Amino acid sequence: MKKDKSKKHKLLLRHLTAEDYPQIAEIMDRVYNNLGGAWKLEQYLAQVTRFSEGQIGIEDNGVLVAAALSMIVDYAQFGDNHTYAQITGGGYLTHHTLEGDTLYGVDIFVDPRFRGLRLGRRLYDARKELCRNFNLRRFIAGGRIPGYAKYADSLTPVRYIEQVKSREIFDPVLSFQMANGFHVRKLLTGYLPVDGDSHGYATLLEWINLDYVDKTPELGDLKSLIRLGVVQWQMRPLASVEVLLKHAEFFIDAVAGYNADFVLFPEYISAPLMGLFNDKNPADAIRALAGFSRDIREGLLEMAMSYNINIIAGSMPEYSNKELYNVSWLLRRDGTFEAQYKIHISVDEVAYWGVQGGDALKVFDTDCGKIAILISYDAEFPELARLAALQGAQMLFVPFWTDTKNAYQRVRYCSQARAIENECFVAIGGSVGNLPHAENMDIQYSQAAIFSPSDFAFPHDAILAEATPNTEMTLLADVNLELLKQARTRGASQNLSKRRVDLYRLEWH
Repeated sequence: MKKDKSKKHKLLLRHLTAEDYPQIAEIMDRVYNNLGGAWKLEQYLAQVTRFSEGQIGIEDNGVLVAAALSMIVDYAQFGDNHTYAQITGGGYLTHHTLEGDTLYGVDIFVDPRFRGLRLGRRLYDARKELCRNFNLRRFIAGGRIPGYAKYADSLTPVRYIEQVKSREIFDPVLSFQMANGFHVRKLLTGYLPVDGDSHGYATLLEWINLDYVDKTPELGDLKSLIRLGVVQWQMRPLASVEVLLKHAEFFIDAVAGYNADFVLFPEYISAPLMGLFNDKNPADAIRALAGFSRDIREGLLEMAMSYNINIIAGSMPEYSNKELYNVSWLLRRDGTFEAQYKIHISVDEVAYWGVQGGDALKVFDTDCGKIAILISYDAEFPELARLAALQGAQMLFVPFWTDTKNAYQRVRYCSQARAIENECFVAIGGSVGNLPHAENMDIQYSQAAIFSPSDFAFPHDAILAEATPNTEMTLLADVNLELLKQARTRGASQNLSKRRVDLYRLEWH
């Protein structure tokens, strides 16, 4: 009888289980012998436990020969500039959430002895089906470019990718992924530093799910992920309200272009017009400046609507009935607006200008949740932030003006303390530069920042973002109100709920 030399295959696509780890480790050790080998057992168990549907394997005659690992993420939390370790939680898939909109490819590997059976294509097709079944917007993956090692001396990584795309060069990973319907979204630097063949570079690959149905929230539903923008404003003499508004519009346009929900301007946003009153003493100059405040507020309110962004208009002087106040305006993108009067007036404001303090602390309703505004010195009094938090404020905005670094540090450290002790987000924004000949407004110091609570779900230093000191720029960061709820109810500290109200109370008279 003639012997059949052909091998008989029996392929089965299935979900991975905890018991598969020894076979998974064996394959990974073969495939990644130059990249550290297999996942640790605890990493693999976390993967199959957190998202069992996303971990897929192919067996041949009962033996595992290939696998693909995935997770679902809220991609806006990471954006395009992430590393492999960041988004995968070091391989433990800690950022996996069924509330996300993106399937993220964690890993895919085929036993070298079974290549040629197009098993990788089957795994990609299975993950695309997973994307459809979970109604996810896209499938994102970071792709190695191991073939780059041969061309690193002659081609930049961007040029190498272009030649792979034009089929001039074959890359064993990128060429395969492009053949499976992925397009290169951008080049990633330092994505997987141990990948020597790729020189640490990777491609950010995307496959769009054309079957995706937008999960539009019901009218009135509040978003949980909010994008905050801060303008670190360069103080420079300006000739008119129109010029000031054009200057402000440049930054509003830029921040709105990133789909921000709020933009914060600094205290005394109208100060660049002070130069028009150099002939007056400081008290008369600030009162004359107040005459521009209404026009500036109305101009910014129009921009809030046209650019679809809520504007915290820093602050401006208000003078009526022979009383001078420092007022911040919340200009909502629906066309409504409200005011917060500065409550604690700085020593210089009283001495040079005769500013009076307001008598009300407001917590504002917005389309992104409840907020409060603490103008500069107000942030240095912990009672105000605590009262706002007790009324439901989730975000505090602190427009400030400080002339020296030690004055700035008072605002910064107090604001960061407010974020920690009230388990809320705090954005601070000031001005930089100088206004020659404007007495009491001549110099500024600022480093804008956005602070978070200090707990496991937030950055280790409780700083979401911070600007370069004394440089005109914008700052953007996403704040997750869902994480805020978790911190307040299940966090390691729970400052709000653990107060000893049996011993002391905070009241507004």
